[in-house]
Amino acid sequence: MQYALLFYENSQQFTTREHDPETIAYWGAWKAYVEDISASGIVRGGEGLLGPDTATSLRIRDGQHQVQDGPFADAKEQLGGFFIIEVDDLDAAIAWAAKAPCAPYGGVEIRPTLTTM
Repeated sequence: MQYALLFYENSQQFTTREHDPETIAYWGAWKAYVEDISASGIVRGGEGLLGPDTATSLRIRDGQHQVQDGPFADAKEQLGGFFIIEVDDLDAAIAWAAKAPCAPYGGVEIRPTLTTM
């Protein structure tokens, strides 16, 4: 079954990506995770995302485009990237989610993907 692992990070981690002395540790942890999950053969796709300040949100209401800068929700944690993985069950997806560097300070949402499309 395929699952999306959606990685959420707080604003401090987005800042750390580019402007903090801890950048090397941050990217080193992600590099190790990406290498590990890629080597497992379960990855079907995925990407890291730029910070929420680069997001553009669109809603269509009454046929009109409503475009605004930023993500939909002004939340404590924002989507930082994702993987689509193919594993036997939810327990296996949870095990990979638990290894993500953001799990201890942000979070990982795990969702099955639609398989009928």
